[in-house]
Amino acid sequence: MIPEKYANETDYRKIPREYLNPNIPQGRGMKKWLSMATIPEQYERLEQYIQDQNKIEKPLLSEDQIENINDTLASKMIDNTLAKIQYFANGYIKSVQGIIHKVDTLDSVLYIYTDDVLMPVKLTDIYNIE
Repeated sequence: MIPEKYANETDYRKIPREYLNPNIPQGRGMKKWLSMATIPEQYERLEQYIQDQNKIEKPLLSEDQIENINDTLASKMIDNTLAKIQYFANGYIKSVQGIIHKVDTLDSVLYIYTDDVLMPVKLTDIYNIE
C-alpha cells in the first residue's frame, strides 16, 4: 500500500520504486532510439553544436596589455630565449612554445620555431607572451 504522503502524487517519478506496482513494464529503453542512429549527419551536426558552445569570442586587449606584449616580444627576440605564446584561433585560446625567428611587420605575422618547424602566428591574434 502507498503511504499517505504519496497518495495524491500524480508524477510517478516522485514516488519511490518500492511503492509502485511491480507489474508496470520497464519500457524498451535505448531500443526505441536505435532507428535514429541511421542519420549520422544529424549526430555530426549535434556534435558540432556542442563544440561550438565551448568557443569564445576574440579577447580585446587594452593598450597596457599590447605594450606589455610588445616589450616581452622585443626582449625575447634580443635574448633569443624560449617564448610561450598564447594566441586566439577559431574560437579557442591556443598556446605554442618556441624561439621567435622574426616579426614581419608588413604582413603582421610573427614566425616562431617549434620543434624545428617554422610556425606563423598573426600579431593581431596574440593574446599573451611569456
